[in-house]
Amino acid sequence: MLTPSFAGMSDAILVEGLQKRFGSNTALAGVDLTVPEGSVLGLLGPNGAGKTTVVRILTTLLAPDAGRAEVVGIDVLRDPGRVRSVIGLTGQYAAVDEYLTGFENLEMVGRLYRLGRRESRARAGELLERFDLTDAADRPAKTYSGGMRRRLDIAASLIARPRVLFLDEPTTGLDPRSRLAMWEFIADLAGGGTTILLTTQYLEEADRLADRMVVIDRGRVIARGTADELKAQVGGQRLELTVSSAAELTDAARLLEPLAAGDTHADEQTRRLSVPVRGGTDALAEALRLLAGSSVEVLDVGLRRPDLDDVFLTLTGHAAEDGTDDREPAGRTPAETAGSAR
Repeated sequence: MLTPSFAGMSDAILVEGLQKRFGSNTALAGVDLTVPEGSVLGLLGPNGAGKTTVVRILTTLLAPDAGRAEVVGIDVLRDPGRVRSVIGLTGQYAAVDEYLTGFENLEMVGRLYRLGRRESRARAGELLERFDLTDAADRPAKTYSGGMRRRLDIAASLIARPRVLFLDEPTTGLDPRSRLAMWEFIADLAGGGTTILLTTQYLEEADRLADRMVVIDRGRVIARGTADELKAQVGGQRLELTVSSAAELTDAARLLEPLAAGDTHADEQTRRLSVPVRGGTDALAEALRLLAGSSVEVLDVGLRRPDLDDVFLTLTGHAAEDGTDDREPAGRTPAETAGSAR
């Protein structure tokens, strides 16, 4: 995770009191957030939390019902054309023209941004090389793998050298290897000074890439801070043990009750017991002593620090990937977004 100092840095993104409803569904209920210039903000939340609604408003694809939103000091409602000229957007699904080649896709977006034919072609070549797509430049995009299409999609969002890049669930649907490669590309962009707002429900992704995080649930911001600051809200360590049968979970929980520093969680399917404890290795040693000689057969035991999954469970009462999709209109392709900036 990147850790620059934000002291004295201006905000590239400013959101105050953002509200949006779709019929009877409240997508946003007064969201506030800022993203310092040159930093990466992870906007976290389950499906339906309102993440994509925030992105669509900031990228001028959707008007808020109330509140204020600015990108590099430009009001998204008063001057949407100027906003589009300084941003790049990659949506949840790769939006490329399958019948054009990789090179033609990028050149087309460059021309829509009015870069001119020569500069559009030069930028297309640069980005194809940067995203390791040179060998596939003359192939139709429909022959690309999912990871290649995603890289081409991000390349298209960078064609006009945007000051601010919006990545809405950029690794959705990718296999683990492609996801790791995409993380490297995003980290490289951030290292080059691009301001990035990244929405994700993959907590490991936010932990790896974001300088700071905002957790949103049911249209409201429920927490904000660095990964360490959010994890500190959970506190302590957890003693985790796996027993030989689900029937033994109750006995194990009863035996370890003197050590519990909070609510104990038992999962019958995995036969795992999770007990919040204090005292580190001393607590582990005491747990083994309490279990010794009992009928509980322990297959595995260890201490674990809280992670962002624990943060979600603590703050929202459900896992990060629970929920339903945001009820919003369908998005635009990069070409349509670029074209609307003219």
